[in-house]
Amino acid sequence: MQNQLIKNVVIVGGGTSGWMTAAALSTVLRGRYDIRVVESDEIGIVGVGEATIPMIQRFNKVVGIDENEFVRATQGTFKLGIEFVNWGKLGERYMHGFGRLGQDLWTVGFDQYWHKMNALGKAAGLENYSITRMASKANKFMPPNAEMQNSPLGDIAYAYHFDASLYARYLRKLSEERGVTRIEGKITHATQREGDGHVDAIVLESGVRIEGDLFIDCSGFRGLLIEQTLQTGFEDWSHWLPCDRAFAVPCESAPVLTPYTRATAHRAGWQWRIPLQHRTGNGHVFSSAHVSEDEAAATLLANLDGKPLADPRLLKFKAGMRKLSWNRNVVAIGLASGFMEPLESTSIHLVQDAIQRLIDFFPDRGFSQTDIDEYNRQNRFHYERIRDFIILHYKLNQRDDSQFWKDCAAMPIPDTLRAKMDLYRTHGRIVRVDNELFTEVGWLQVLEGQNMPTDGYHPLVDIQTEADIAEYMDSVREVIGKCVNVMPDHAAYIARFCAAPKM
Repeated sequence: MQNQLIKNVVIVGGGTSGWMTAAALSTVLRGRYDIRVVESDEIGIVGVGEATIPMIQRFNKVVGIDENEFVRATQGTFKLGIEFVNWGKLGERYMHGFGRLGQDLWTVGFDQYWHKMNALGKAAGLENYSITRMASKANKFMPPNAEMQNSPLGDIAYAYHFDASLYARYLRKLSEERGVTRIEGKITHATQREGDGHVDAIVLESGVRIEGDLFIDCSGFRGLLIEQTLQTGFEDWSHWLPCDRAFAVPCESAPVLTPYTRATAHRAGWQWRIPLQHRTGNGHVFSSAHVSEDEAAATLLANLDGKPLADPRLLKFKAGMRKLSWNRNVVAIGLASGFMEPLESTSIHLVQDAIQRLIDFFPDRGFSQTDIDEYNRQNRFHYERIRDFIILHYKLNQRDDSQFWKDCAAMPIPDTLRAKMDLYRTHGRIVRVDNELFTEVGWLQVLEGQNMPTDGYHPLVDIQTEADIAEYMDSVREVIGKCVNVMPDHAAYIARFCAAPKM
């Protein structure tokens, strides 16, 4: 039986999510479908997603982006992880570094040998066994060297920091070169088809009617199609993630260009710091139930690298997700689909993940409900597992200096997160379920970084002698140290390969 192919794809909204979608679809669909992006210059971009995680490299490769050109065009820098300050206790800091930890050793994972030696007081801190964490401390960076497969230098995982508005502009140019049409205009409403309620057109202020077969809602928090038109419904997670506001402001760059994001916990929330070539991006995510907007703005301005380059801009949000991300012939991507604060830099990844899933389940005119249901099931799974990982940071604090942190430590948590924590507490075990986003190494770094105790370790660790384990762990630490020593400075690497023209 021959499929009845759709002909027209309409993307509602530009920004990062809209132009990522356009770039990916124009690459994959190869000009066989009409793709239009409808956006208005009067509507600004929510530019809080300037930090990414390593999976973005896969997206860039699929759409054919040259890394150095992309970093140059977006005033970008490189990212080896996220440093967390004051999240366990005041004055403490740790890093969630990308990539692997240690090297495989005999029967069980490296982390289990570390648990034993750490309990005996004979292991160094976790960061000493991670090339990305040690390189971050030294402000070093280089991409992996494919010719050094048996060396940590051949296994460096990294992501990017970039200016979100410049990224959208870059992707727009690429998309238009591949046949995507941009339509300028404000949308007033959408019309629906009789019988099944599918959206059949959007209408602009000018009266122009734009028809389509598949509509992709990238309209941000407003959810012009998924919510305002289809009234899909929203699942509120603010009882687990109580922050509901953020002030964002750029400032002058710091003297040292660090290859990592920083998240510093304050009295009723936390502050992000994202170093770019031309400025530093900053924001203060906070709970309006625990601190006033004036105090939150003052806290942000008091903790900048340099002079602010604009007035702080207030963003209001609610953590959670649409009950359905695909409803009828509308697929919501980005903030229209859901929102989780950018603590682990997952916003752009969720856009990328949704685009890949849309390609996997790309519809014909039949819009199979079975396919749509599976898309929504997978989408929910990934949202919920990322949600759990972010909740972990709040739940696992030991701060008693403010009511906010006391409330977070005392809150009930999802059963899925409780099971992870219980499993870790017994023997330090971490189980990654169904290819969820964050790996065992990611969970380990947060659990250990925020002082989660374990009652033991994997029994098979004891097959090896303490002396053999110590010798091996020392060798891993020594090799990583030598590798970091030969890596170039982060700023020097950028200056050589991908420096943006001076503005």
